Order: sequence, then C-alpha cells, then structure tokens
Amino acid sequence: MSHSLNAKQKAVHMDALTCFRLNRWILHDPQLHLFFKAISRLGDGMLWYGMMLVFPLVLGAEGFVVTALMILMAALGVVAYKQIKKRTVRPRPFVSYRSIKQGARTLDQFSFPSGHTMHAVAFTLLLVPLYPVLGLFLIPFTILTGLARIVLGLHYPSDVFMGAALGLFNATLILRSEERR
Repeated sequence: MSHSLNAKQKAVHMDALTCFRLNRWILHDPQLHLFFKAISRLGDGMLWYGMMLVFPLVLGAEGFVVTALMILMAALGVVAYKQIKKRTVRPRPFVSYRSIKQGARTLDQFSFPSGHTMHAVAFTLLLVPLYPVLGLFLIPFTILTGLARIVLGLHYPSDVFMGAALGLFNATLILRSEERR
C-alpha cells in the first residue's frame, strides 16, 4: 500500500513541479505572458461564441446545424466538468503554491479538470473534419490553450490532460449520436 501512495505522491509532485517550471516563463517575459493571456482569454468563450455566430451567416442552414452541435457540446461539457469540479474541489496551483503565480483571471474556483482544454478539444474534433482548413488554426490553438492554462498557473498538467480526455469523450458522444440519425 505504501508503494502506491509513494507513486501517488511522486505524481502529485511532478504535476506541481511541471506547473512551477512552466509558470516561470511568464515571470521573465512580459510578451510571452500577454500571448498566453490572450490565448486563455479567447478560450474563455470569445472564439467559440464568435464562430457560433459566424457559421450560420456564412454557411446558412449547414451553419445552423454546426452551431447547434457546438451549443449541445458546450452544454454537455459544462455539466460534466462542473460535476467533477464540485466533487474533486482541487485548488488551483497558484492557491496551493505561493511560488506559482496567477497569470490570468479564473472563471471558477477549482482546478480539476480544465474546462478551456475540454472545450477546445471537443470543438476542434467537431470542426476540423467538417472544415479541414480550420485545422491550421484550431489544432495549434487547442495545444496552446492547454499549455496556457499551465503556464498561467491556473491548472496542473493532469487537469489539462483530463480536460482533453473529457473533450474527446464529449466530441465522440455527440458525433456518434449524430451519425446514427
């Protein structure tokens, strides 16, 4: 039993250490800090809401369907991650460790999982197969979103990983149910 506890302690330590090391990037480079803050701010919903508004204007009826799927995906994701956050109540890295600096505002109190990463992964998995050219922007944006959450001291790597896994699950669930229609 102590062996597994030791492994858990090591994993928690590596999670915090990785967050600390990446968080140092923004302390020494104000431009990099602004860049990751901008990525994070876009991931707050601005980018996704903008796309939801533009799709029907540009694509007509098909755009309404895509927007409806994005709204459904977002709603399902919010319900899932809020339930998980309510049960795990994991403090954010900057709350748990004074050496980790908060690099941007948060939308809620707890860390696990990363909702920004969850939405970015889910929407990217929905949109890129439909409109491959969007992959040139969305794939790097999704990766940078997950990285930004750690760099800004808002999430641990495990939060981002779980957010990505939830996004994958959410996208798979919605896309498979759409295929069955």
